[in-house]
Amino acid sequence: MPARLVQIYLPEDRVPDLETILDRHTRRFWRETVPGAQEKYTCIVQQRYTERLLADLDEAFGDLPDFSALVSELQAVLPVVEETPVTELPLSADLPTPTRIERFFSRDRLSTDELYDDIEESLHPGPAYLLTVTLSAIIAGLGMRSGQTAVVIGAMIIAPLLGPTMGLALAATVGNWKLGRQAAATLAIGCVLAVLAGVVLGMTVVIDPLVPELKNRTLVQPADIALALACGAAGVLAFSRGASLALVGVMIAVALVPPLTAAGIYTGAGIPEAGANALFLFTVNLVCVNVAGIAMFLIQGLPPTSWRMTSGIMLVWVVLLILLMSMMAGRIFLGFGSWDLVMDYLTASR
Repeated sequence: MPARLVQIYLPEDRVPDLETILDRHTRRFWRETVPGAQEKYTCIVQQRYTERLLADLDEAFGDLPDFSALVSELQAVLPVVEETPVTELPLSADLPTPTRIERFFSRDRLSTDELYDDIEESLHPGPAYLLTVTLSAIIAGLGMRSGQTAVVIGAMIIAPLLGPTMGLALAATVGNWKLGRQAAATLAIGCVLAVLAGVVLGMTVVIDPLVPELKNRTLVQPADIALALACGAAGVLAFSRGASLALVGVMIAVALVPPLTAAGIYTGAGIPEAGANALFLFTVNLVCVNVAGIAMFLIQGLPPTSWRMTSGIMLVWVVLLILLMSMMAGRIFLGFGSWDLVMDYLTASR
């Protein structure tokens, strides 16, 4: 069973309150006196209980200047921390009983604080972020131009869009407006850079607009919606269980960076209609990733601050998805934005 080592420092006079809290969340803890009239408690907590322990600690001691809690991952514990109906710790009286599906998915999920820590660093658009987005877009663009799928996949590995994309879904789930604004701004900067890098490529490199790797980024089919939903759900599931960030990043970036770069390439090459089609695919993918991401966070038992707020945000994303699907149906059945119109434009321009 995955476990965390939690070290807690607080004033000596708050020890009784702390031990009352620890009894509800862990079976093993040790006390140690440290300099400065403080007490140190070290406890082993099953990963599924870390979330509620940190919430109780923050509520009880968060305003104390001498309080701190450190969480680290344990690779092995002896004797093993077992999870059975006998050893299962009781919930607080004010918490609803988790459903079976919440018990199943939250068993190995990282706590909300750990998710915040993993995302936080990637939400600041510093020089490394700006350069990596630009380089990944250039690599993806050259790979699509030459039809080399392996090069496109390589670009996805270095594309740093995981943090802001997961940040949007996480912010919507827990109702954190500050995190949402920061994630949206960082993602917007990355998207603009990817498009601009594509524009430069389209203006400086000769391209064949009918190369499959490029053309496929201008076509939106029902399978593309299914792919984006699967990417979002799988990305959140893997990310919330501590999977490799490079692996999760590929799941997300594959749905975002190629269509953005393709939009820039077609625009720079003087084919704005195809560029608009690629931007439409990107929009569909972004909405799908967020819808699936929020749903997967909720399924795993991530606690929203306000169900009304989270439901409202989810409803907005779902309505956007329905509108985009309607537009997609118009493109498929009525020919709006089809490649026939693009080819007519190319013929006329020549």
